[in-house]
Amino acid sequence: MIAVLEKSSTLHWLGRQLFNRDDPAAFFDPLLERVNPMWVKQYTPARVAAIYNETSDTKTFVVAPAGRWKGFEAGQHVNISVDIDGVRRNRTFSLSSSPLQWQTDGTVTLTIKRLPGGLVTNWMHDHLEPGAVVGLGDAFGDFRIPNPEEPALYIAGGSGITPVLSQLETMAASDYRSPVTLLYYVRTQADIIAAEKLRALAARWPAFTLKIFTTDESEPQLLCEDHLADVPGLPARRCYLCGPKGLMDLANDLLYRRGISEDRVHSTFFSAPAATLDTDSLGGAVHFERSNLDVSSEGDAVLLEIAEAAKLSPRYGCRMGICHQCSCRKTSGTVVNRLTGKASGPGDESIQLCVSVPRGPVSIDI
Repeated sequence: MIAVLEKSSTLHWLGRQLFNRDDPAAFFDPLLERVNPMWVKQYTPARVAAIYNETSDTKTFVVAPAGRWKGFEAGQHVNISVDIDGVRRNRTFSLSSSPLQWQTDGTVTLTIKRLPGGLVTNWMHDHLEPGAVVGLGDAFGDFRIPNPEEPALYIAGGSGITPVLSQLETMAASDYRSPVTLLYYVRTQADIIAAEKLRALAARWPAFTLKIFTTDESEPQLLCEDHLADVPGLPARRCYLCGPKGLMDLANDLLYRRGISEDRVHSTFFSAPAATLDTDSLGGAVHFERSNLDVSSEGDAVLLEIAEAAKLSPRYGCRMGICHQCSCRKTSGTVVNRLTGKASGPGDESIQLCVSVPRGPVSIDI
């Protein structure tokens, strides 16, 4: 046991020193990938088993992760990595399937909407085919299923339905008997994602009420007071929101007006909301200690972007401040969290590179 621990500690130290990673075995991934892409160590390989069209701009990718993947809870995200023109790209997506599917047949689904100008989403739509292998990170996120005794309200917009699908299927399979209502907002009837699955859930699950509203058709139906008034027992419900920022802001405002406390409203985001920062006070000299590199920054550039501009390759995942894969040690100086607007202390502490903006000189253990 002692020898194993010593070896593990040595490998951990070597990985951090050479690659800013905990597993130096990932250094050999390019060689392993040529032999069998399912052998790589840096991430969990997942083979694409099938691809289905949901709408004109949304596809569901069914992938089978390698056996070492740790699984997930309904509503969580994963980082997906793909090689585009020789560059490894990472993006965060919600899992749209129930954990029961993974436990039963070893597959999970990712329901992904094509984004205008989106590098990774568009490449996946245009080039990814069954048999290809993508990288799959560990699941993360706190958007979790409510207590079975609590009634729930879901408000989703567009592709924000994906983590909600995972939760609804899981709840239906567990015979969740408290009332559950979904208010789902799409532009047109043609934009309903997983329409057949949602309607099948409503048909077989007595506790579930499905209401779909279109916002761009002849009689647009935007989220309003009347929609919430039609939800029975709303004050007792735990509320879950996922969708575009405008819908999320409106839902939060309407729920607040109806007396729903903040602790009963749970949200998950397409992109992390950012605080308004005083850019005049931000920026400064950045010292990357292990790389013995000094650079300067201006404005609200985050440390991850600063490091990448300096040709460094620190570990990262979601780039949104959610997954904590880019966490590293700040040894001195002050940074401001782009999400909260709060400043750190001046000393040694762990920070997230993707949301930390220098405020004056800082030293980072990279």
